[in-house]
Amino acid sequence: MIRDFPVRDSPSLHEQAQAWLRERAEGADPAAADPRPAATVMFVRDGAAGVEVFMLRRVATMAFAPRMMAFPGGGVDPRDADPDLPWAGPAPSEWAQWLDTDEATARELVVAAVREVFEECGVLLAGPSADTVLADVSGSAWHEQRQRLLDRSRSLSEVLIEHSLVLRSDLLGYRSHWVTPEFEPRRYDARFFAAEVPDGQRADDLSTEADTAAWVPAAEVLDAYARGEALMLPPTIVSVEEVAAASSASAFAAEQPPVARVMPVLTETPAGLVLRTELPR
Repeated sequence: MIRDFPVRDSPSLHEQAQAWLRERAEGADPAAADPRPAATVMFVRDGAAGVEVFMLRRVATMAFAPRMMAFPGGGVDPRDADPDLPWAGPAPSEWAQWLDTDEATARELVVAAVREVFEECGVLLAGPSADTVLADVSGSAWHEQRQRLLDRSRSLSEVLIEHSLVLRSDLLGYRSHWVTPEFEPRRYDARFFAAEVPDGQRADDLSTEADTAAWVPAAEVLDAYARGEALMLPPTIVSVEEVAAASSASAFAAEQPPVARVMPVLTETPAGLVLRTELPR
């Protein structure tokens, strides 16, 4: 399915696109940056107005996607590849098949997803055993662990080993695979996951990368985007639409949709610049 997303909806994106096109018009062949592997997680829950999703609004000073509504996530860290990290649920070899990649990369992506959501919103998808999960990680000791992950003085593997925990890969569902368009100076090869927050845990708003972080009804976010009151990139728009269409949070988290690598392409049309995107059916 082909879908066009107007670039004018994002002022910062439009400026980058225009600069890219000027270079090409002047005879240059701007080299595309290599996309960095990344993982992001859509936390969902049932609400009175339909399924809600936990979203952040990135601060205006961010180099990538400033002021954009987004999900918690970020780039892979080299230490996410630690083979000694305690693991439960589907093995990295199984994730490699689902993610259509090698086992080492699959391990890094799943670990990055778990690490990033703990860093950014205080949710830890881990437990003392393969069928249990921590009920509360809101105390000062756990906040200190988050800070040490953020400043890279500790790895997630070290945190889990110290507290005799295992990463619960079975709490994640795989949703989609998006690559940043070639014209953007910062690019990500991002895997989108879905999950429910474990009972007793709470997603918080302590991230320094966002000026707001909250649970929002997916349908309301789409309405705000349509009114021009919320900025979102194509992967986020499509993802929020899927959340809004879900019958329940648990159904969304458990769903296994078809996944294909998607990279929007900057395209000039009579109506203006668009990001032309081929979506899996």
